[in-house]
Amino acid sequence: MCNIDNEIFNIQSIQIRELAPVKAVTPLQDATMGPFPAFGMSLITIEDENGNIGEAPVYSSYTNILEACLLPLLLYCHDVSYGQLYSKLYWSIRNEGFRGPASALLGQVDMALHDLATRRLGIPLHKYMGAHRNEVKVYGSGGGTNYSYEELEKEVTYFTAAGVDCYKMKVGKDFGMNMTEDVKRVKFVRNLLGKDIRLAVDANQIWSCDQALRFIDQTAGENLAWFEEPTHSASFDQIEALCKQTPMKIAFGESERTAKVFPTLVNIGVAHLQPVPGHLAGVKEWTAVKDLAAKHNIDFSSGGYSLFTASLMTTSSERCEVEYMYSIMSGLETYFDVKPEWRNGKFFLPELPGLPVRVSWSNCEDTGKLIRKRIWNKKNVSEYKPIVSL
Repeated sequence: MCNIDNEIFNIQSIQIRELAPVKAVTPLQDATMGPFPAFGMSLITIEDENGNIGEAPVYSSYTNILEACLLPLLLYCHDVSYGQLYSKLYWSIRNEGFRGPASALLGQVDMALHDLATRRLGIPLHKYMGAHRNEVKVYGSGGGTNYSYEELEKEVTYFTAAGVDCYKMKVGKDFGMNMTEDVKRVKFVRNLLGKDIRLAVDANQIWSCDQALRFIDQTAGENLAWFEEPTHSASFDQIEALCKQTPMKIAFGESERTAKVFPTLVNIGVAHLQPVPGHLAGVKEWTAVKDLAAKHNIDFSSGGYSLFTASLMTTSSERCEVEYMYSIMSGLETYFDVKPEWRNGKFFLPELPGLPVRVSWSNCEDTGKLIRKRIWNKKNVSEYKPIVSL
């Protein structure tokens, strides 16, 4: 396992490119958002002084934070180690808060730096991070609250044919006001899956502790693998009360932007941690959550952009899983020349330096799918000057 702390990044340019939204296989709605008829993606590309690049998905709508906090440091901190650079980047977002988009944006930049470091070394990122295998389990995800029963069956059939042994569906229909229908749909999907394929549910934070307990009671016979975000992610009192009153595995973590929250989640009884690499403040923060789950012997999975996440997930135990939302990701995959291969319920990573994906930028430009780009370098970014906070 290599240590990135001693790597030197002399950055000469940074750009963000936005790709056209791709139509979803089935427009997706959950308990609190949607429906989403299409999904897009933006990527940040960081180039060093020798022309080496690193890329990662990025929030393109937060360029104000990028320009104010991160870009001056990235472009003007030369001949300093990654450990020093990351510390400067981390504390530059202090006044933006560590639980919002600034933290996620830092993590996305950090992912691109990891990709750059390992591309120029000619090493796959997962091997650089100590992985001893190149595959990771996949669980199927979808089952929007807006899906018809026919659409549910079609998606379940797709995933089971692909070899997954777990499927996660949405509950909280009609903004949580139609639990009777939620229960009926869960029973329907359980019947489709049979007894050998696990079924999980995701309420996207819509219910109170009492409502979540009522749902658990009404689905007690369906052997649910976990119940994801049943209550508000910031309502720790509700989460703790729920965990104390049910043996059901309660899952949280997708809404967090810092690893520092996760020990509290464990302490109040959360039994399944779900950090998203593109949401946290860096690769090391995601790794800290992975290690926390291993220490307490609790379940661990990650979602986000699955093709990128798969690289990190190979460093976890073999029972850990990456979420794959077919309705969204299958369309976005058309933008990649190279990507992990999905077979027998697993992603298999290519022997590729850096992250296991390559966007076909030339094809995107030729077909008009590259809809926006912006480039920063020393000519259009002023030198970093420390700001004294009052």
